[in-house]
Amino acid sequence: MAAAMAALQGAMSTLSVHGLRGSSLFGAKLQQQQQQPPAIHESQQLPGTAVAVLKKWKRKECKPNGLPVRQKLHIKVGDSVKVIAGDDKGKVSEVVQIYYHNGKVLLKNVNLQTKHVKGKAEGESGQIIQIEAPIHGSNVMLYSKTNKVASRVGHKILEDGRKVRYLLKTGEIVETDLAKPAAAAKKSNESES
Repeated sequence: MAAAMAALQGAMSTLSVHGLRGSSLFGAKLQQQQQQPPAIHESQQLPGTAVAVLKKWKRKECKPNGLPVRQKLHIKVGDSVKVIAGDDKGKVSEVVQIYYHNGKVLLKNVNLQTKHVKGKAEGESGQIIQIEAPIHGSNVMLYSKTNKVASRVGHKILEDGRKVRYLLKTGEIVETDLAKPAAAAKKSNESES
């Protein structure tokens, strides 16, 4: 079988060498089969980034070092958010973890999924537990607990030079990272003395 295949390939290559390439239909088909489109088009690739050669629907943008590009999100860990799409639409929760490589967030008691866990030790029975699964960051909005309203987020610079996030509907400043204001106050105290 392998010998017959090799003979057939040899005959095909001699046909294309003897001038049947450009004028005949057979030669043109042979040329088209030999040319394969590139996996990545140069127009799609930005300078300074590399794209992994995967299936089209699995392709992620990567940095030159091979790590995936970090997605920008409008929320941070500890924010109070409202789910605006999906099965848990309308629930208010807190952000537990953020996955920057795919733009997903893990919320407390939202998107619960059932998992069947095998017993680890001999004679131990298995369990059915519920775990929180991440949802996409575009499916949540920042939520004001005082005004009971979900809002988009804006950025502004205060008089003391800090850049903060605020809710566009209410104007309420969102401060989840308590270490930054303390560090800013410490710097201002050092500069005064």
